[in-house]
Amino acid sequence: MRFSLLILAVVLTFTWVLAPTAPPWGTAAAVVVVLALAIARAVRTGEWGVRASAFAPALARSAAITAVAAIAFYAAGVQLGTWHTRGNPWGMLAALVPWGLGQQFALHTVFLREAQTTVSRPAGIWIAAAMFAALHLPNPFLTVMTGVGALAWCWIYDRYPNLLPMALSHAVLTLVILYAFDDAITGRLRVGAGY
Repeated sequence: MRFSLLILAVVLTFTWVLAPTAPPWGTAAAVVVVLALAIARAVRTGEWGVRASAFAPALARSAAITAVAAIAFYAAGVQLGTWHTRGNPWGMLAALVPWGLGQQFALHTVFLREAQTTVSRPAGIWIAAAMFAALHLPNPFLTVMTGVGALAWCWIYDRYPNLLPMALSHAVLTLVILYAFDDAITGRLRVGAGY
């Protein structure tokens, strides 16, 4: 679990220690380091997370899960009176897709696969989801949402290893959450010391 532990150390050190005083480019630097670690593991193992034959079944399953979650978030936002509009949804989605892709790349090709190598395939799904959720502490909303999302995404990826549908799911659900809930609920999607 060497790459997983390195990624956890980089993200946790940045979000809990460096972020409060980091220059504006600090987040980008941390993202580059995490992606470099994930890419280094992909080069080593040959797993890039884009098996063509897995795309359609992964898309079908992630679309179903995304639709159910999006409807639930919409209903909750309407019920709570927090549903609101925000600028340009297509522009926001365009920015969220690469952000989701980077996170899904690390989640599946590093956390999931290293956890599964260390324990069993089913247990690895739970461990990868727990690691992913831990990166979103101490934000209770985001920790729960990312933990549940990671369980679903890892379950799909384990059977159909193509992370592109999961990246799209991640982006769409983030967008729906931004529309459905206010900052008091989401904690402005902040993590670590920034929360």
